[in-house]
Amino acid sequence: MHTNPFKQLQANLSVTAATIALLVTAPSMAHGQVNSTTTKPTSSNSKTSVVNISITEAEVLAAQKAWGEALVSISTTYDEKGIAAARALADNIIDKAYAYQSGLVLFKPTLTTGDQTFRTTHKGALSYFVGGDSSFPKDTGFALKGWRKVEIRNAGIFILGNTATTMGNVSITDKTGKVTTVDKTWQFVRGGDGKLRIILHHSSLPYSPK
Repeated sequence: MHTNPFKQLQANLSVTAATIALLVTAPSMAHGQVNSTTTKPTSSNSKTSVVNISITEAEVLAAQKAWGEALVSISTTYDEKGIAAARALADNIIDKAYAYQSGLVLFKPTLTTGDQTFRTTHKGALSYFVGGDSSFPKDTGFALKGWRKVEIRNAGIFILGNTATTMGNVSITDKTGKVTTVDKTWQFVRGGDGKLRIILHHSSLPYSPK
């Protein structure tokens, strides 16, 4: 007598399913005690914490906007209150906008040359923005040039977890109406305090073919 292999397989599957169902539904017995696990709804005095370090596009745009407003603020402070006030403001802004407190920042300003092209320290960045540091004799203070408006146009924004990289053009208008446009790349990271800070800033004048 031949056994139908398909019926035999179906029977085996039925037995297996029944066994699994029994294991799932039956309470386990150990030393006469019933062991069971129950999940209760969250009580009124307990809390659930959800940690998400991913950066959003809105946060990136807000950080860029804050950078532009800070540049204008340093310029207007210099015009109205002088270099001491502008320097103090710039020092505070760099602490908030850049991640120098965590280590190196890869900052390549627009108007730097030679062995002082890159400003990886807070001291170098402050000198670039407001000048007055004998260690950087060529710095005249980029932020002191009467800036009144900043417009940022992103070519692209790449977000990966707690870092975000942007690339595009930044146009800065001074108090005479003259507009200077630079190519700019920023990279932001979320700090331990939850705020975005710059860890990479590359700025250069657009290439002009001869």
